[in-house]
Amino acid sequence: MGRGFLRAIAVVLCLGTTGAAIIAGLVVAPAVAQDGTITTSNGSASQAQEDAAIATRIRDILHELDGYEDVTVTVKAGIVTMRGTTLGVSSAERLNDIAGRVEGVVAIENEVTISTDFSRLLTPLLDRFEHRFWQSVAFLPLVGIGLFAFGIVVWLAFFIAKRRSPWDNIAPNAFIADIIRALIRVAGVIAGIVVALDIIGATALLSTILGAAGIIGLAIGFAVRDTVENFIASVLLSVRQPFAPNDAVAIDGQEGKVIRLTSRATILLSFDGNHVRIPNQAVFKATIINYSRNPERRFQFDIGVAYGTDLAAVKHLAEDTLNALPFILETPSVAVWTTELGASDIGMRLTGWINQDTTGLLAARSEAIRQVLLAFDAAGVEMPETTYRILMNDVGQEAAEGAEIVTAPPEAPSTEVENVDATQEHDLENIVAAERETRSDEDLLRKSAATE
Repeated sequence: MGRGFLRAIAVVLCLGTTGAAIIAGLVVAPAVAQDGTITTSNGSASQAQEDAAIATRIRDILHELDGYEDVTVTVKAGIVTMRGTTLGVSSAERLNDIAGRVEGVVAIENEVTISTDFSRLLTPLLDRFEHRFWQSVAFLPLVGIGLFAFGIVVWLAFFIAKRRSPWDNIAPNAFIADIIRALIRVAGVIAGIVVALDIIGATALLSTILGAAGIIGLAIGFAVRDTVENFIASVLLSVRQPFAPNDAVAIDGQEGKVIRLTSRATILLSFDGNHVRIPNQAVFKATIINYSRNPERRFQFDIGVAYGTDLAAVKHLAEDTLNALPFILETPSVAVWTTELGASDIGMRLTGWINQDTTGLLAARSEAIRQVLLAFDAAGVEMPETTYRILMNDVGQEAAEGAEIVTAPPEAPSTEVENVDATQEHDLENIVAAERETRSDEDLLRKSAATE
């Protein structure tokens, strides 16, 4: 009896377990989806039902998407097989991602190919163009508002830049004032673009435009590097002017009177009467000698005396002769010194100072040489000349001995000091003034500007 009782209990327990399993099989538990996983409607159905559910789910998804009308889906044992045609490689590759996210998919056989039907390929393109056309038409009022705002901002910037005040007052010259006006115009155009893009909601496009403009500007900068450097030199020269109109200067080996400074070059009137145009880039880098900045200017010349001459006496005689000239300044004083010992003479250098505003440099030097020669001749100072030895044949010697030499008595040289006024310099200044009057608008030199 005891064994029968135990068997009965075991049978009851087995039946209860089996019943519970049957009941559990009939109740469908809700499927829990993982992140990014698309679930089927019945996660615990038989394999055939599950395959059918997977196929149905994929077909429903593809039905809602464009370009997959010719794609067929079959599922067997969790393996998805897709056949048909699509409009592009990206569309075919996208099928793997769609099918792979469906729960229960074991593997994917993607046998979809690219369609070669021209009409089918052209239809989506025409649809997109039509859609974008009507979208653009609907967008036109907003674009019009953006363009109107752009025009207002640009007009305001150009109106402000066109005014003479305050730009002519704060700028050192007209060239800098024009640069300020140009910067205001550029800033106005950029501000107008920003406002217009903000109105139409395309401010993200601004970074692309600025990036492209930066690259283009860098390329242009390398291509026109010399031009940019010359432009910067013009700005700096116009702000800190190293010379003024009619100044006598020497720049890069060229000497003359300054006519004008333009935005590209410095123009000189050479002492030969020629126009010399020097690029501002070269002027900015060159060593500039300005002869006119200081009215006192020194001239010098060399002279030779014979060996055995009392050098101290000759030195005092030369100094007294130069100091006696009315155009020689007392300060700085006259200077005379010995320079070299030559083959037949002793070299001496004489210097004197003049006021170049009233005295011509070349005329003063010429007259000083003449007066010193007269003084040396009157004092009997010997100034030897270069000696040449001439060999003659017998015929030439007889002719020379028979020739009669007739010389006229020399006239006494004039010791009166000649006029050494700066006539030539003043004539050049008048030419420069006339040149500046004809094209004064292109000159960047101003009397009120700071000078170096």
